[in-house]
Amino acid sequence: MVAKGNCTSSAEFVLLGFSEQGDAQVVLFVVFLVIYVITLLGNLGMLVLTRLDAQLHTPMYFFLSSLSFLDICYSSSITPRLLWDLLAERKVISHSACFTQFYFYAVFATTECYLLAVMAYDRHVAICSPLLYAISMSSRVCVLLVAGSYLAGVANATIHTGLTLQLSFCGPNVINHFYCEGPPLQAISCTDPTVNEIVMFVVVGFNLLVTNLTILISYAYILATILRMPSVVGRHKAFSTCTSHLAAVTLFYGSAASMYSQPSSRRSQDFDKVASVFYTMVTPMLNPLIYSLRNQEVKDALRRVIRRKRSSAK
Repeated sequence: MVAKGNCTSSAEFVLLGFSEQGDAQVVLFVVFLVIYVITLLGNLGMLVLTRLDAQLHTPMYFFLSSLSFLDICYSSSITPRLLWDLLAERKVISHSACFTQFYFYAVFATTECYLLAVMAYDRHVAICSPLLYAISMSSRVCVLLVAGSYLAGVANATIHTGLTLQLSFCGPNVINHFYCEGPPLQAISCTDPTVNEIVMFVVVGFNLLVTNLTILISYAYILATILRMPSVVGRHKAFSTCTSHLAAVTLFYGSAASMYSQPSSRRSQDFDKVASVFYTMVTPMLNPLIYSLRNQEVKDALRRVIRRKRSSAK
């Protein structure tokens, strides 16, 4: 292939990944495989449970099942390729496959940001306006909020992937990362990536600002409402429905913000890898565990489903 400026360009990229770990790659393969299996089982289990138990057919669990489906897609856009590369001698990926991975990764990552904000708004309505909850969070509204989250993800991915396709890659083709993502691709481009960095900083900053403001404002109202509750038991019950979501938000946004808080030229790519492991693999694995272990309704639903299965087996 011949790129701009009469310089030769390779038809593929090399994903450096965790190559510097040497023999430890086998150990990493086992660790990441276990994480991926737990992610699939945990999120599929949450999807099945919310489907089978009628008492979980509420807006809160509709959003939670949407998050579980999203986490399966999100993790699957990254982890299988990483597992393959950890065992492969040549860790290469074609340009088309690389940009495809980048696109879907951006879709799912952005969608998760907005879906977590939607879930915070859902808790705000449930706690602050319980009498209007059924009307405010009707089935139609819930579907539109989830669809809007995916629309934001598609728009974000289209912008970043489109700009990245305008870059020329006629020099080094080694990506110092374990998947195709904006900053590592910009780092090896022989085209000035300043425009891409500015657009990424602005767009990602906008997404984080909108979603974080939604979450912060929702929880400010929630906290004010809880503090006005006369019953200690009522306060504890209201707050317990929010702690799982707060834990998921902290883990996801904390690692994502550290990744995009400054231009790629000033960041350590090794640090990026560690942060990326958290928000592409660890967070999707922990979400169903957080929501199931800290949610009595989920535990009760699981017991009901198990009892029904045992009764039908007899």
